[in-house]
Amino acid sequence: MAAYRTKMPLAQYGWYLVLFAVLSTLVHSAACVINDICDRELDKQVLFLVERTKNRPLSSGAISVGGAVVCLFVECAICIGVLASTKDLFIFCVGLFGIFPLHGLYPLMKRFTYWPQAWLGLALNWGYILVWLKITVSPYWTIIYDTIYGCLDRVDDVKAGIKSTSLLFGIFATGFVAAIAVAGFLNMQSAAYYLVSVGGTALHLAWQLITLRDNDPEDCLRKFQSNGNLGYIVMAGMLIDYLQIMY
Repeated sequence: MAAYRTKMPLAQYGWYLVLFAVLSTLVHSAACVINDICDRELDKQVLFLVERTKNRPLSSGAISVGGAVVCLFVECAICIGVLASTKDLFIFCVGLFGIFPLHGLYPLMKRFTYWPQAWLGLALNWGYILVWLKITVSPYWTIIYDTIYGCLDRVDDVKAGIKSTSLLFGIFATGFVAAIAVAGFLNMQSAAYYLVSVGGTALHLAWQLITLRDNDPEDCLRKFQSNGNLGYIVMAGMLIDYLQIMY
């Protein structure tokens, strides 16, 4: 959307796409390491029967905490290097804020609030803000798909005292659809964006909600994984719009 708004050249668009894709992947990977370090004792508690997580590398002993910390430092160092390559102090500081406290504190949220997915939504979507600021956001989708993911452990979470939106309320999707529709309006997107990104998203989320069996862990996992396709749907509408205005 930022490329559409600024009519960015295709070559520059491709460069930023690669740059921020690498950064997003590294930050997400580092956040997963932090999460596994913080949750390693909970993940392996047979008492609480956390079947899905007790065989993770840290909780099973396949990887030591020290090894995980080394991996975390390497990933964070590369992230800092990528941010520094922008040669923009403001962007650098905004990016660091996304790494910590946003990603760094997420594992602790589930211990204190039923809204950890809201914090995760802000953390995972911080990159949108970073990219927009560099070139010229909605957390609802993350809340939706991570709530579905949380249904996998709902029974175990109650036993372990872990909080989640999966326990607090049913799944909602209208917030995300409304957010991308409003974002398109404010950014003056064309009909292609509304047809593909907004319409396609609404249909995909409706399918998830109508067919979801929230007491079936395998179905919850399938629905969670299907959100990878949803990202492509949103991106497709944006890309079509961008190519229309450029060519």
